[in-house]
Amino acid sequence: MAGLHFELVSPARLLFSGDVASVTLPGTEGEMGIYPGHSPVLTTLRPGVVTVTRDGGASERIFVKGGMAEVNPQGLTLLAEVAIPVAEVTAEVMAKQIADAEQDVADAKPGEGLRKATEVLNQLKALQGTL
Repeated sequence: MAGLHFELVSPARLLFSGDVASVTLPGTEGEMGIYPGHSPVLTTLRPGVVTVTRDGGASERIFVKGGMAEVNPQGLTLLAEVAIPVAEVTAEVMAKQIADAEQDVADAKPGEGLRKATEVLNQLKALQGTL
């Protein structure tokens, strides 16, 4: 029986809501595996893939770009800036995400803003080859 309630929400829609066995997410400090009974934690997300594993081992993958995740006694809530099921991620979708990130780099002021925008762009380019 699954013991972790998980919700993934983007500005566009609710992508997932239900009980699962585990969730792997791309935290800014690295990949995180969240299981039932996980300690409370709050983290930001980098561009990457969230893997939702249901009881029995079936899984689904969802591309996310930015956002945050919170684990609390009620479960895991992931609020993503952009979230798209991997099955719907086409070359055109990734090209648009990269173009948006390139524009963010062009618009960024020198310093921390430029560093963060460049980091997101580099993460998206690295991810592009894996999807």
